Amino acid sequence: MEARGFPAFGVQRRGRRFAESWWGRAWVRALEETSLDHTLLSKGRAYAKAGELGPITVSPGRISVHVQEDETVTTVVRVERLTEPQWVRFLDEVAAQAGHIAALLDGDMPPDLVAAAQDAGVPLLPAVGDLEPDCDCTDWEYPCKHAAALCYQASWLLDADPFLLLLMRGRGARELLAGLRDRNAAPRPAATTGIPARAAFAAPVAPLPALPPVPGPVSALWVDGPPGSDPEELTVLVAAAAAKARDLLGWERAEEGRHE
Repeated sequence: MEARGFPAFGVQRRGRRFAESWWGRAWVRALEETSLDHTLLSKGRAYAKAGELGPITVSPGRISVHVQEDETVTTVVRVERLTEPQWVRFLDEVAAQAGHIAALLDGDMPPDLVAAAQDAGVPLLPAVGDLEPDCDCTDWEYPCKHAAALCYQASWLLDADPFLLLLMRGRGARELLAGLRDRNAAPRPAATTGIPARAAFAAPVAPLPALPPVPGPVSALWVDGPPGSDPEELTVLVAAAAAKARDLLGWERAEEGRHE
C-alpha cells in the first residue's frame, strides 16, 4: 500500500491563505460545510498556522498526524476510497485525452476531467460529509481543532500535488501511471465509421496498406527528456500520444477506403 509522508509545517506567516488551487478550495469547502460550529474552524485555522501539528501521512483512504501536547494525540481524517469499477471508468476518462495526463504530471487538476469523472459516477473531490474526522483527544467538537487543522494543512499539500487527492481515493501516482501504461500498450481495434449499405456494396474493393505494427509493451520503451525530467512520466505521455496517433491513422484510412 502506497503512503507518503510530509514534514511538519512550521509557523506560517499571518496572512497566508489556505488552498490557492480550485481543487484545494473544494477540499476546504467540504470541511467547512460539514462543521457544525464555524468558531471551531477558526481554532483549527489558528492551530494550523501556529505549526502545532507533526508530520502528515497520506495513504489510501486517510490522512493522519500525531500531535505532541501534554500527551501524544493521533488525528485521522478518512476519505472514501473508489471502487475497482470506478477506477476503470476514471482511467477511461484520463486516457481519452493525453492532455489530462500531462496536466496531472504538471501539478494541475483539469476541471473538465473532474466533471467528466463525476458524470461517470466517479467523485474525485470530496463533498459535504465526505471527510470523516477521528481524534483521540478529549474535545467533543466535530471536527476538533486537531482534525480541522489537519484538513487545512492538507489543502497546502493538495495545492502542490493533486495526485495526493487520488492517493486518498485509493491509488497513488505510480499505480495510476502503471494502469495507463497497460492501457496504452494493449492493441486497439481500428476506428470505423458507418456508411449506407447500398454505397458499401457498390464501392469497389480497394486494397489498403497494412497498418503499422502495434507498439510493444510501453515498459520496453525508454524516453530520454531534458535534464531533470522523469523518463517514466515521459514514457506514459509518448505512449498515449502514439496510441492516439494510431487510432487517428486507422480512422483516416477507413475514410479513404469509403470514398474509393
